[in-house]
Amino acid sequence: SWTDVKLTSPQLSRESIESRNPFVENAIQYTVAAAHATFDKNKKEALDKLLLQGLDITVLGCNDFYSYRNQIEALGLPLTPEALATLPPFTSITFNSEESNGGNCKPEVAKTGLGSSAAMTTAVVAALLHYLGVVNLSTSSADQHQENKNSTDLDIVHMIAQSAHCIAQGKVGSGFDVSSAVYGSQRYVRFSPEVLSAAQAAVKGMPLEEVIGNILNGKWDHERTEFSLPPLMTLLLGEPGTGGSSTPSMVGAVKKWQKADPEKSQETWRKLADANSELETQLNMLRKLAKEHWDAYKCVIDNCSRLKPAKWMEGVTEPIKAEVVKVLLKAREVMLEIRNHMRTMGEAAGVPIEPESQTKLLDATMNMEGVLLAGVPGAGGFDAVFAVTFGYSSRNVTNAWSSHNVLALLVREDPQGVCLESGDPRCREITSAVSSVNIK
Repeated sequence: SWTDVKLTSPQLSRESIESRNPFVENAIQYTVAAAHATFDKNKKEALDKLLLQGLDITVLGCNDFYSYRNQIEALGLPLTPEALATLPPFTSITFNSEESNGGNCKPEVAKTGLGSSAAMTTAVVAALLHYLGVVNLSTSSADQHQENKNSTDLDIVHMIAQSAHCIAQGKVGSGFDVSSAVYGSQRYVRFSPEVLSAAQAAVKGMPLEEVIGNILNGKWDHERTEFSLPPLMTLLLGEPGTGGSSTPSMVGAVKKWQKADPEKSQETWRKLADANSELETQLNMLRKLAKEHWDAYKCVIDNCSRLKPAKWMEGVTEPIKAEVVKVLLKAREVMLEIRNHMRTMGEAAGVPIEPESQTKLLDATMNMEGVLLAGVPGAGGFDAVFAVTFGYSSRNVTNAWSSHNVLALLVREDPQGVCLESGDPRCREITSAVSSVNIK
């Protein structure tokens, strides 16, 4: 009935016996329940013996999940990825200590808005499912991971992580952050919220093992399609350092607008959805052109990396190269349309989805040499900006951002999702009697 669980988070510079982490708590409960729901009698007995040894969980977050601009500035270094890279992996996390009301409010972790709670929940679920023998995950080898990407094991990780994360945050969100953590880059359409009705019933007293059975056998109708950036392109993410935005309040404002003006909101939403689909189409066309006409594609990307967009077509005479440039320019056109619809939505809802300060920065970024796209990710606001660049032009972008107090992060697009880390030096520091599992 009981097992001792020790949770350590070395990056946090404070300790509190009273503090709780609902994401880890739900991840553990749902994972153990999944093991009980899927094991036969003999395996359940072995599971109980294993759990009697207790669980010692260490949670570490990649530096890109948190803001380290204060440390960088304290060292007298510029706000560049190179300066960020000088910090040791899993550096201690700083806190936003400003107290708006003068009270004794607990300072918040300074995050960069990359879905750290979803990544942590997924990592804990995956590590425990692997440790308890419910799934058998692959290592970080690209080939092995690709083989495992469509396996039932990853699907189980996804279902349990989605359930635990939704219950911990008290609502059914987009689910994209959990799905990305499990599977890597993708095109994603959310599952129907009803699939988690059993999990929500668990909060009201339904036995957890019964709930897990319903979840694992439920109709998960989400859509996940392979997707990644075309070759020779880099995704950059920048942290403006303006304190971020409250995604729930922004989403709430948009929903309020949708109810108040359903006709106009639906029209704007449809146009935005169409533009998003069109951008996906253009990027997929570039991937196809790269695969079928690599030399011409590479030559165009190399040339465009040194030129401003207005000059990309100059001197291009070969039909295939001209086709590549046309698709690049179309992608830019669609991105500008997307940004326009997001600004329209923000103005109508009374929230800064693409704030004016971001607009100026994004316009300047999109006019630089070798930049294909720039925009605000996710729900928008002041949290972050992104750009898609060619070749070595990313360095020019990160330097330009730095001059505007925007720190380009080290994170990149990754086709891999959750996997076992191999060769992690921290494994040698763990002296537990049981094996350690490090999850990316």
